[in-house]
Amino acid sequence: MDIIKVLLEKNLLKKEEVGQIEKEMKATGQRAEDVLLARKKIEEDILFQVKSEVLHIPLSTLGSEEVALSVLRLIPEDSSKYYKMVPLALKKGMLEVGMVYPEDPRAQEALQFLARQGKFSYRVSLITLSTFEKLMKQLRSLRQEATRALQELEQEIEEDPSTKKEEQASPLKQDAPITKMVAVILRNAVEGGASDIHIEPGRTALRVRFRFLGELHSSLVLPANVSRAIVSRLKILANMKIDETRKPQDGRFSTSVGNQSIDFRVATFPTPYGEKVAIRVLDPSIGLKSFEDLGIEGMNLKRIRKAIKRPFGLILVTGPTGSGKTTTLYVILRQLNTESVNILSLEDPVEYFLDGVNQSQVRPEIGYDFAQGLRQLLRQDPDVIMVGEVRDSETASLVIHAALTGHIVLSTLHTNSAAGVIPRLLDMDVDRYLIPSTLVLAIGQRLVRRLCNDCKEKVQPEKGLRDLLWQEIQEFPEGIRSQLSLAGNKSAEELAVYRPVGCKKCGASGYTGRIAIMEVLEMSDRLGKLMSARASESAIAKVAQEEGMVTMRQDGIVKALDGVTTIEEVLLVTTKV
Repeated sequence: MDIIKVLLEKNLLKKEEVGQIEKEMKATGQRAEDVLLARKKIEEDILFQVKSEVLHIPLSTLGSEEVALSVLRLIPEDSSKYYKMVPLALKKGMLEVGMVYPEDPRAQEALQFLARQGKFSYRVSLITLSTFEKLMKQLRSLRQEATRALQELEQEIEEDPSTKKEEQASPLKQDAPITKMVAVILRNAVEGGASDIHIEPGRTALRVRFRFLGELHSSLVLPANVSRAIVSRLKILANMKIDETRKPQDGRFSTSVGNQSIDFRVATFPTPYGEKVAIRVLDPSIGLKSFEDLGIEGMNLKRIRKAIKRPFGLILVTGPTGSGKTTTLYVILRQLNTESVNILSLEDPVEYFLDGVNQSQVRPEIGYDFAQGLRQLLRQDPDVIMVGEVRDSETASLVIHAALTGHIVLSTLHTNSAAGVIPRLLDMDVDRYLIPSTLVLAIGQRLVRRLCNDCKEKVQPEKGLRDLLWQEIQEFPEGIRSQLSLAGNKSAEELAVYRPVGCKKCGASGYTGRIAIMEVLEMSDRLGKLMSARASESAIAKVAQEEGMVTMRQDGIVKALDGVTTIEEVLLVTTKV
């Protein structure tokens, strides 16, 4: 490539300057663009635009702030630094790699080798030197900060191991190495949008994993000898007993990360290699969400709004751990939270603090469990009661009687579906005749990943999936089919779904957050009669669907056809629940 010749042709370089530039290139071994930029003979943007035209390689306009850290990590830092190449974006399984010197055969060979090792396809874009340097700085910042804090911590432990126990028993200085290390972990989790942090001790290393959009990903691997110090620092923050390592403990703390005030709920768990720590990242803004933000719409939304306007009754949200049950309860509480209403909650633990709601945390170790707490709540003249979970027969009986005596009661229950709530209550020895008069709604839910609106792509499903979708659609309630405009002249061949692509706004994942898919069972006279006849869960579900209940699978398919999520996500979490 003779970039100097092209610059001369475009009158961007003077003839009398060429000899001096070529002489310097020969003496220093530098490339033409390096010499031109060093001598400030031409602006970098203009120079690389010309280079792009000469090489017939597009010039990337991405800024450093537009590239996700998870993407930058796809090529080793040493390789990136040596060959001046860096990942820019991951789209449709294709990695876009920015190169300062794509004409360099050694760089191309290195990239081909990395692609074979990592089993990825790639395409090349041209980037400027300044863009490359900014991206490398972004990649190094977290690693350097973590490495520096780790080195200081190891040095501190090595120099004076006898004082380690004393330091663990008292608040650490803000500039202490362990404080820096914990701060790096917390900040990285919040900035990356993690919902949980898992700090897991092993025989030879301490592994730190983050949960993003429901999936765990490794973030850092630290030496095993720093495990105790990190756990102790977290215990200090969460006001736990530092010298108690034989049994689990719970705690929480709040801190500012960037411009956000974030709550962290901490739980320890003893293992043979030390204490494992699970940290739930709680964003207080969750209390400001609406039904629509959760993905509640259509018939489900109408039924929930109707239920919370009643003067009394029991509303149960059901699903497995991590399905967003508590979040749904908080959003319902927010709708009920007015000046004229006395709302009390009994939780284990209190996840989000809501202004205007009197929240209390149970402490079974001192005899203050859900059953005991609920008895006390009823003496506080409540209008609305939230009980974190119905775990036993005593609590079940109390919430039923609280709903029967003029209170709106909200709680959660562990079952696989909304229809499973009724058999579960009966298993807890709740009197059969009380359920129809107290249970207003049973809400079953799961979480699926929400597609990024900026990069999702509309596609035609494969034949097997298309036929499955069409078969499911035929069983939809008529109102839902009309909503999708699937009645009449629509056919299976016209069905379209969406798939994730990946862009700068979603960190190349194709997803932005999660959303609930739901089924809402509304109590009716017909369902009440089924209970008296000791009907099975499947019989209850069948009648509920005949009365218009939209199943979780159907709600998910509607969202998949609307481009809110993927059909694969829906099928994964609703495999015949």
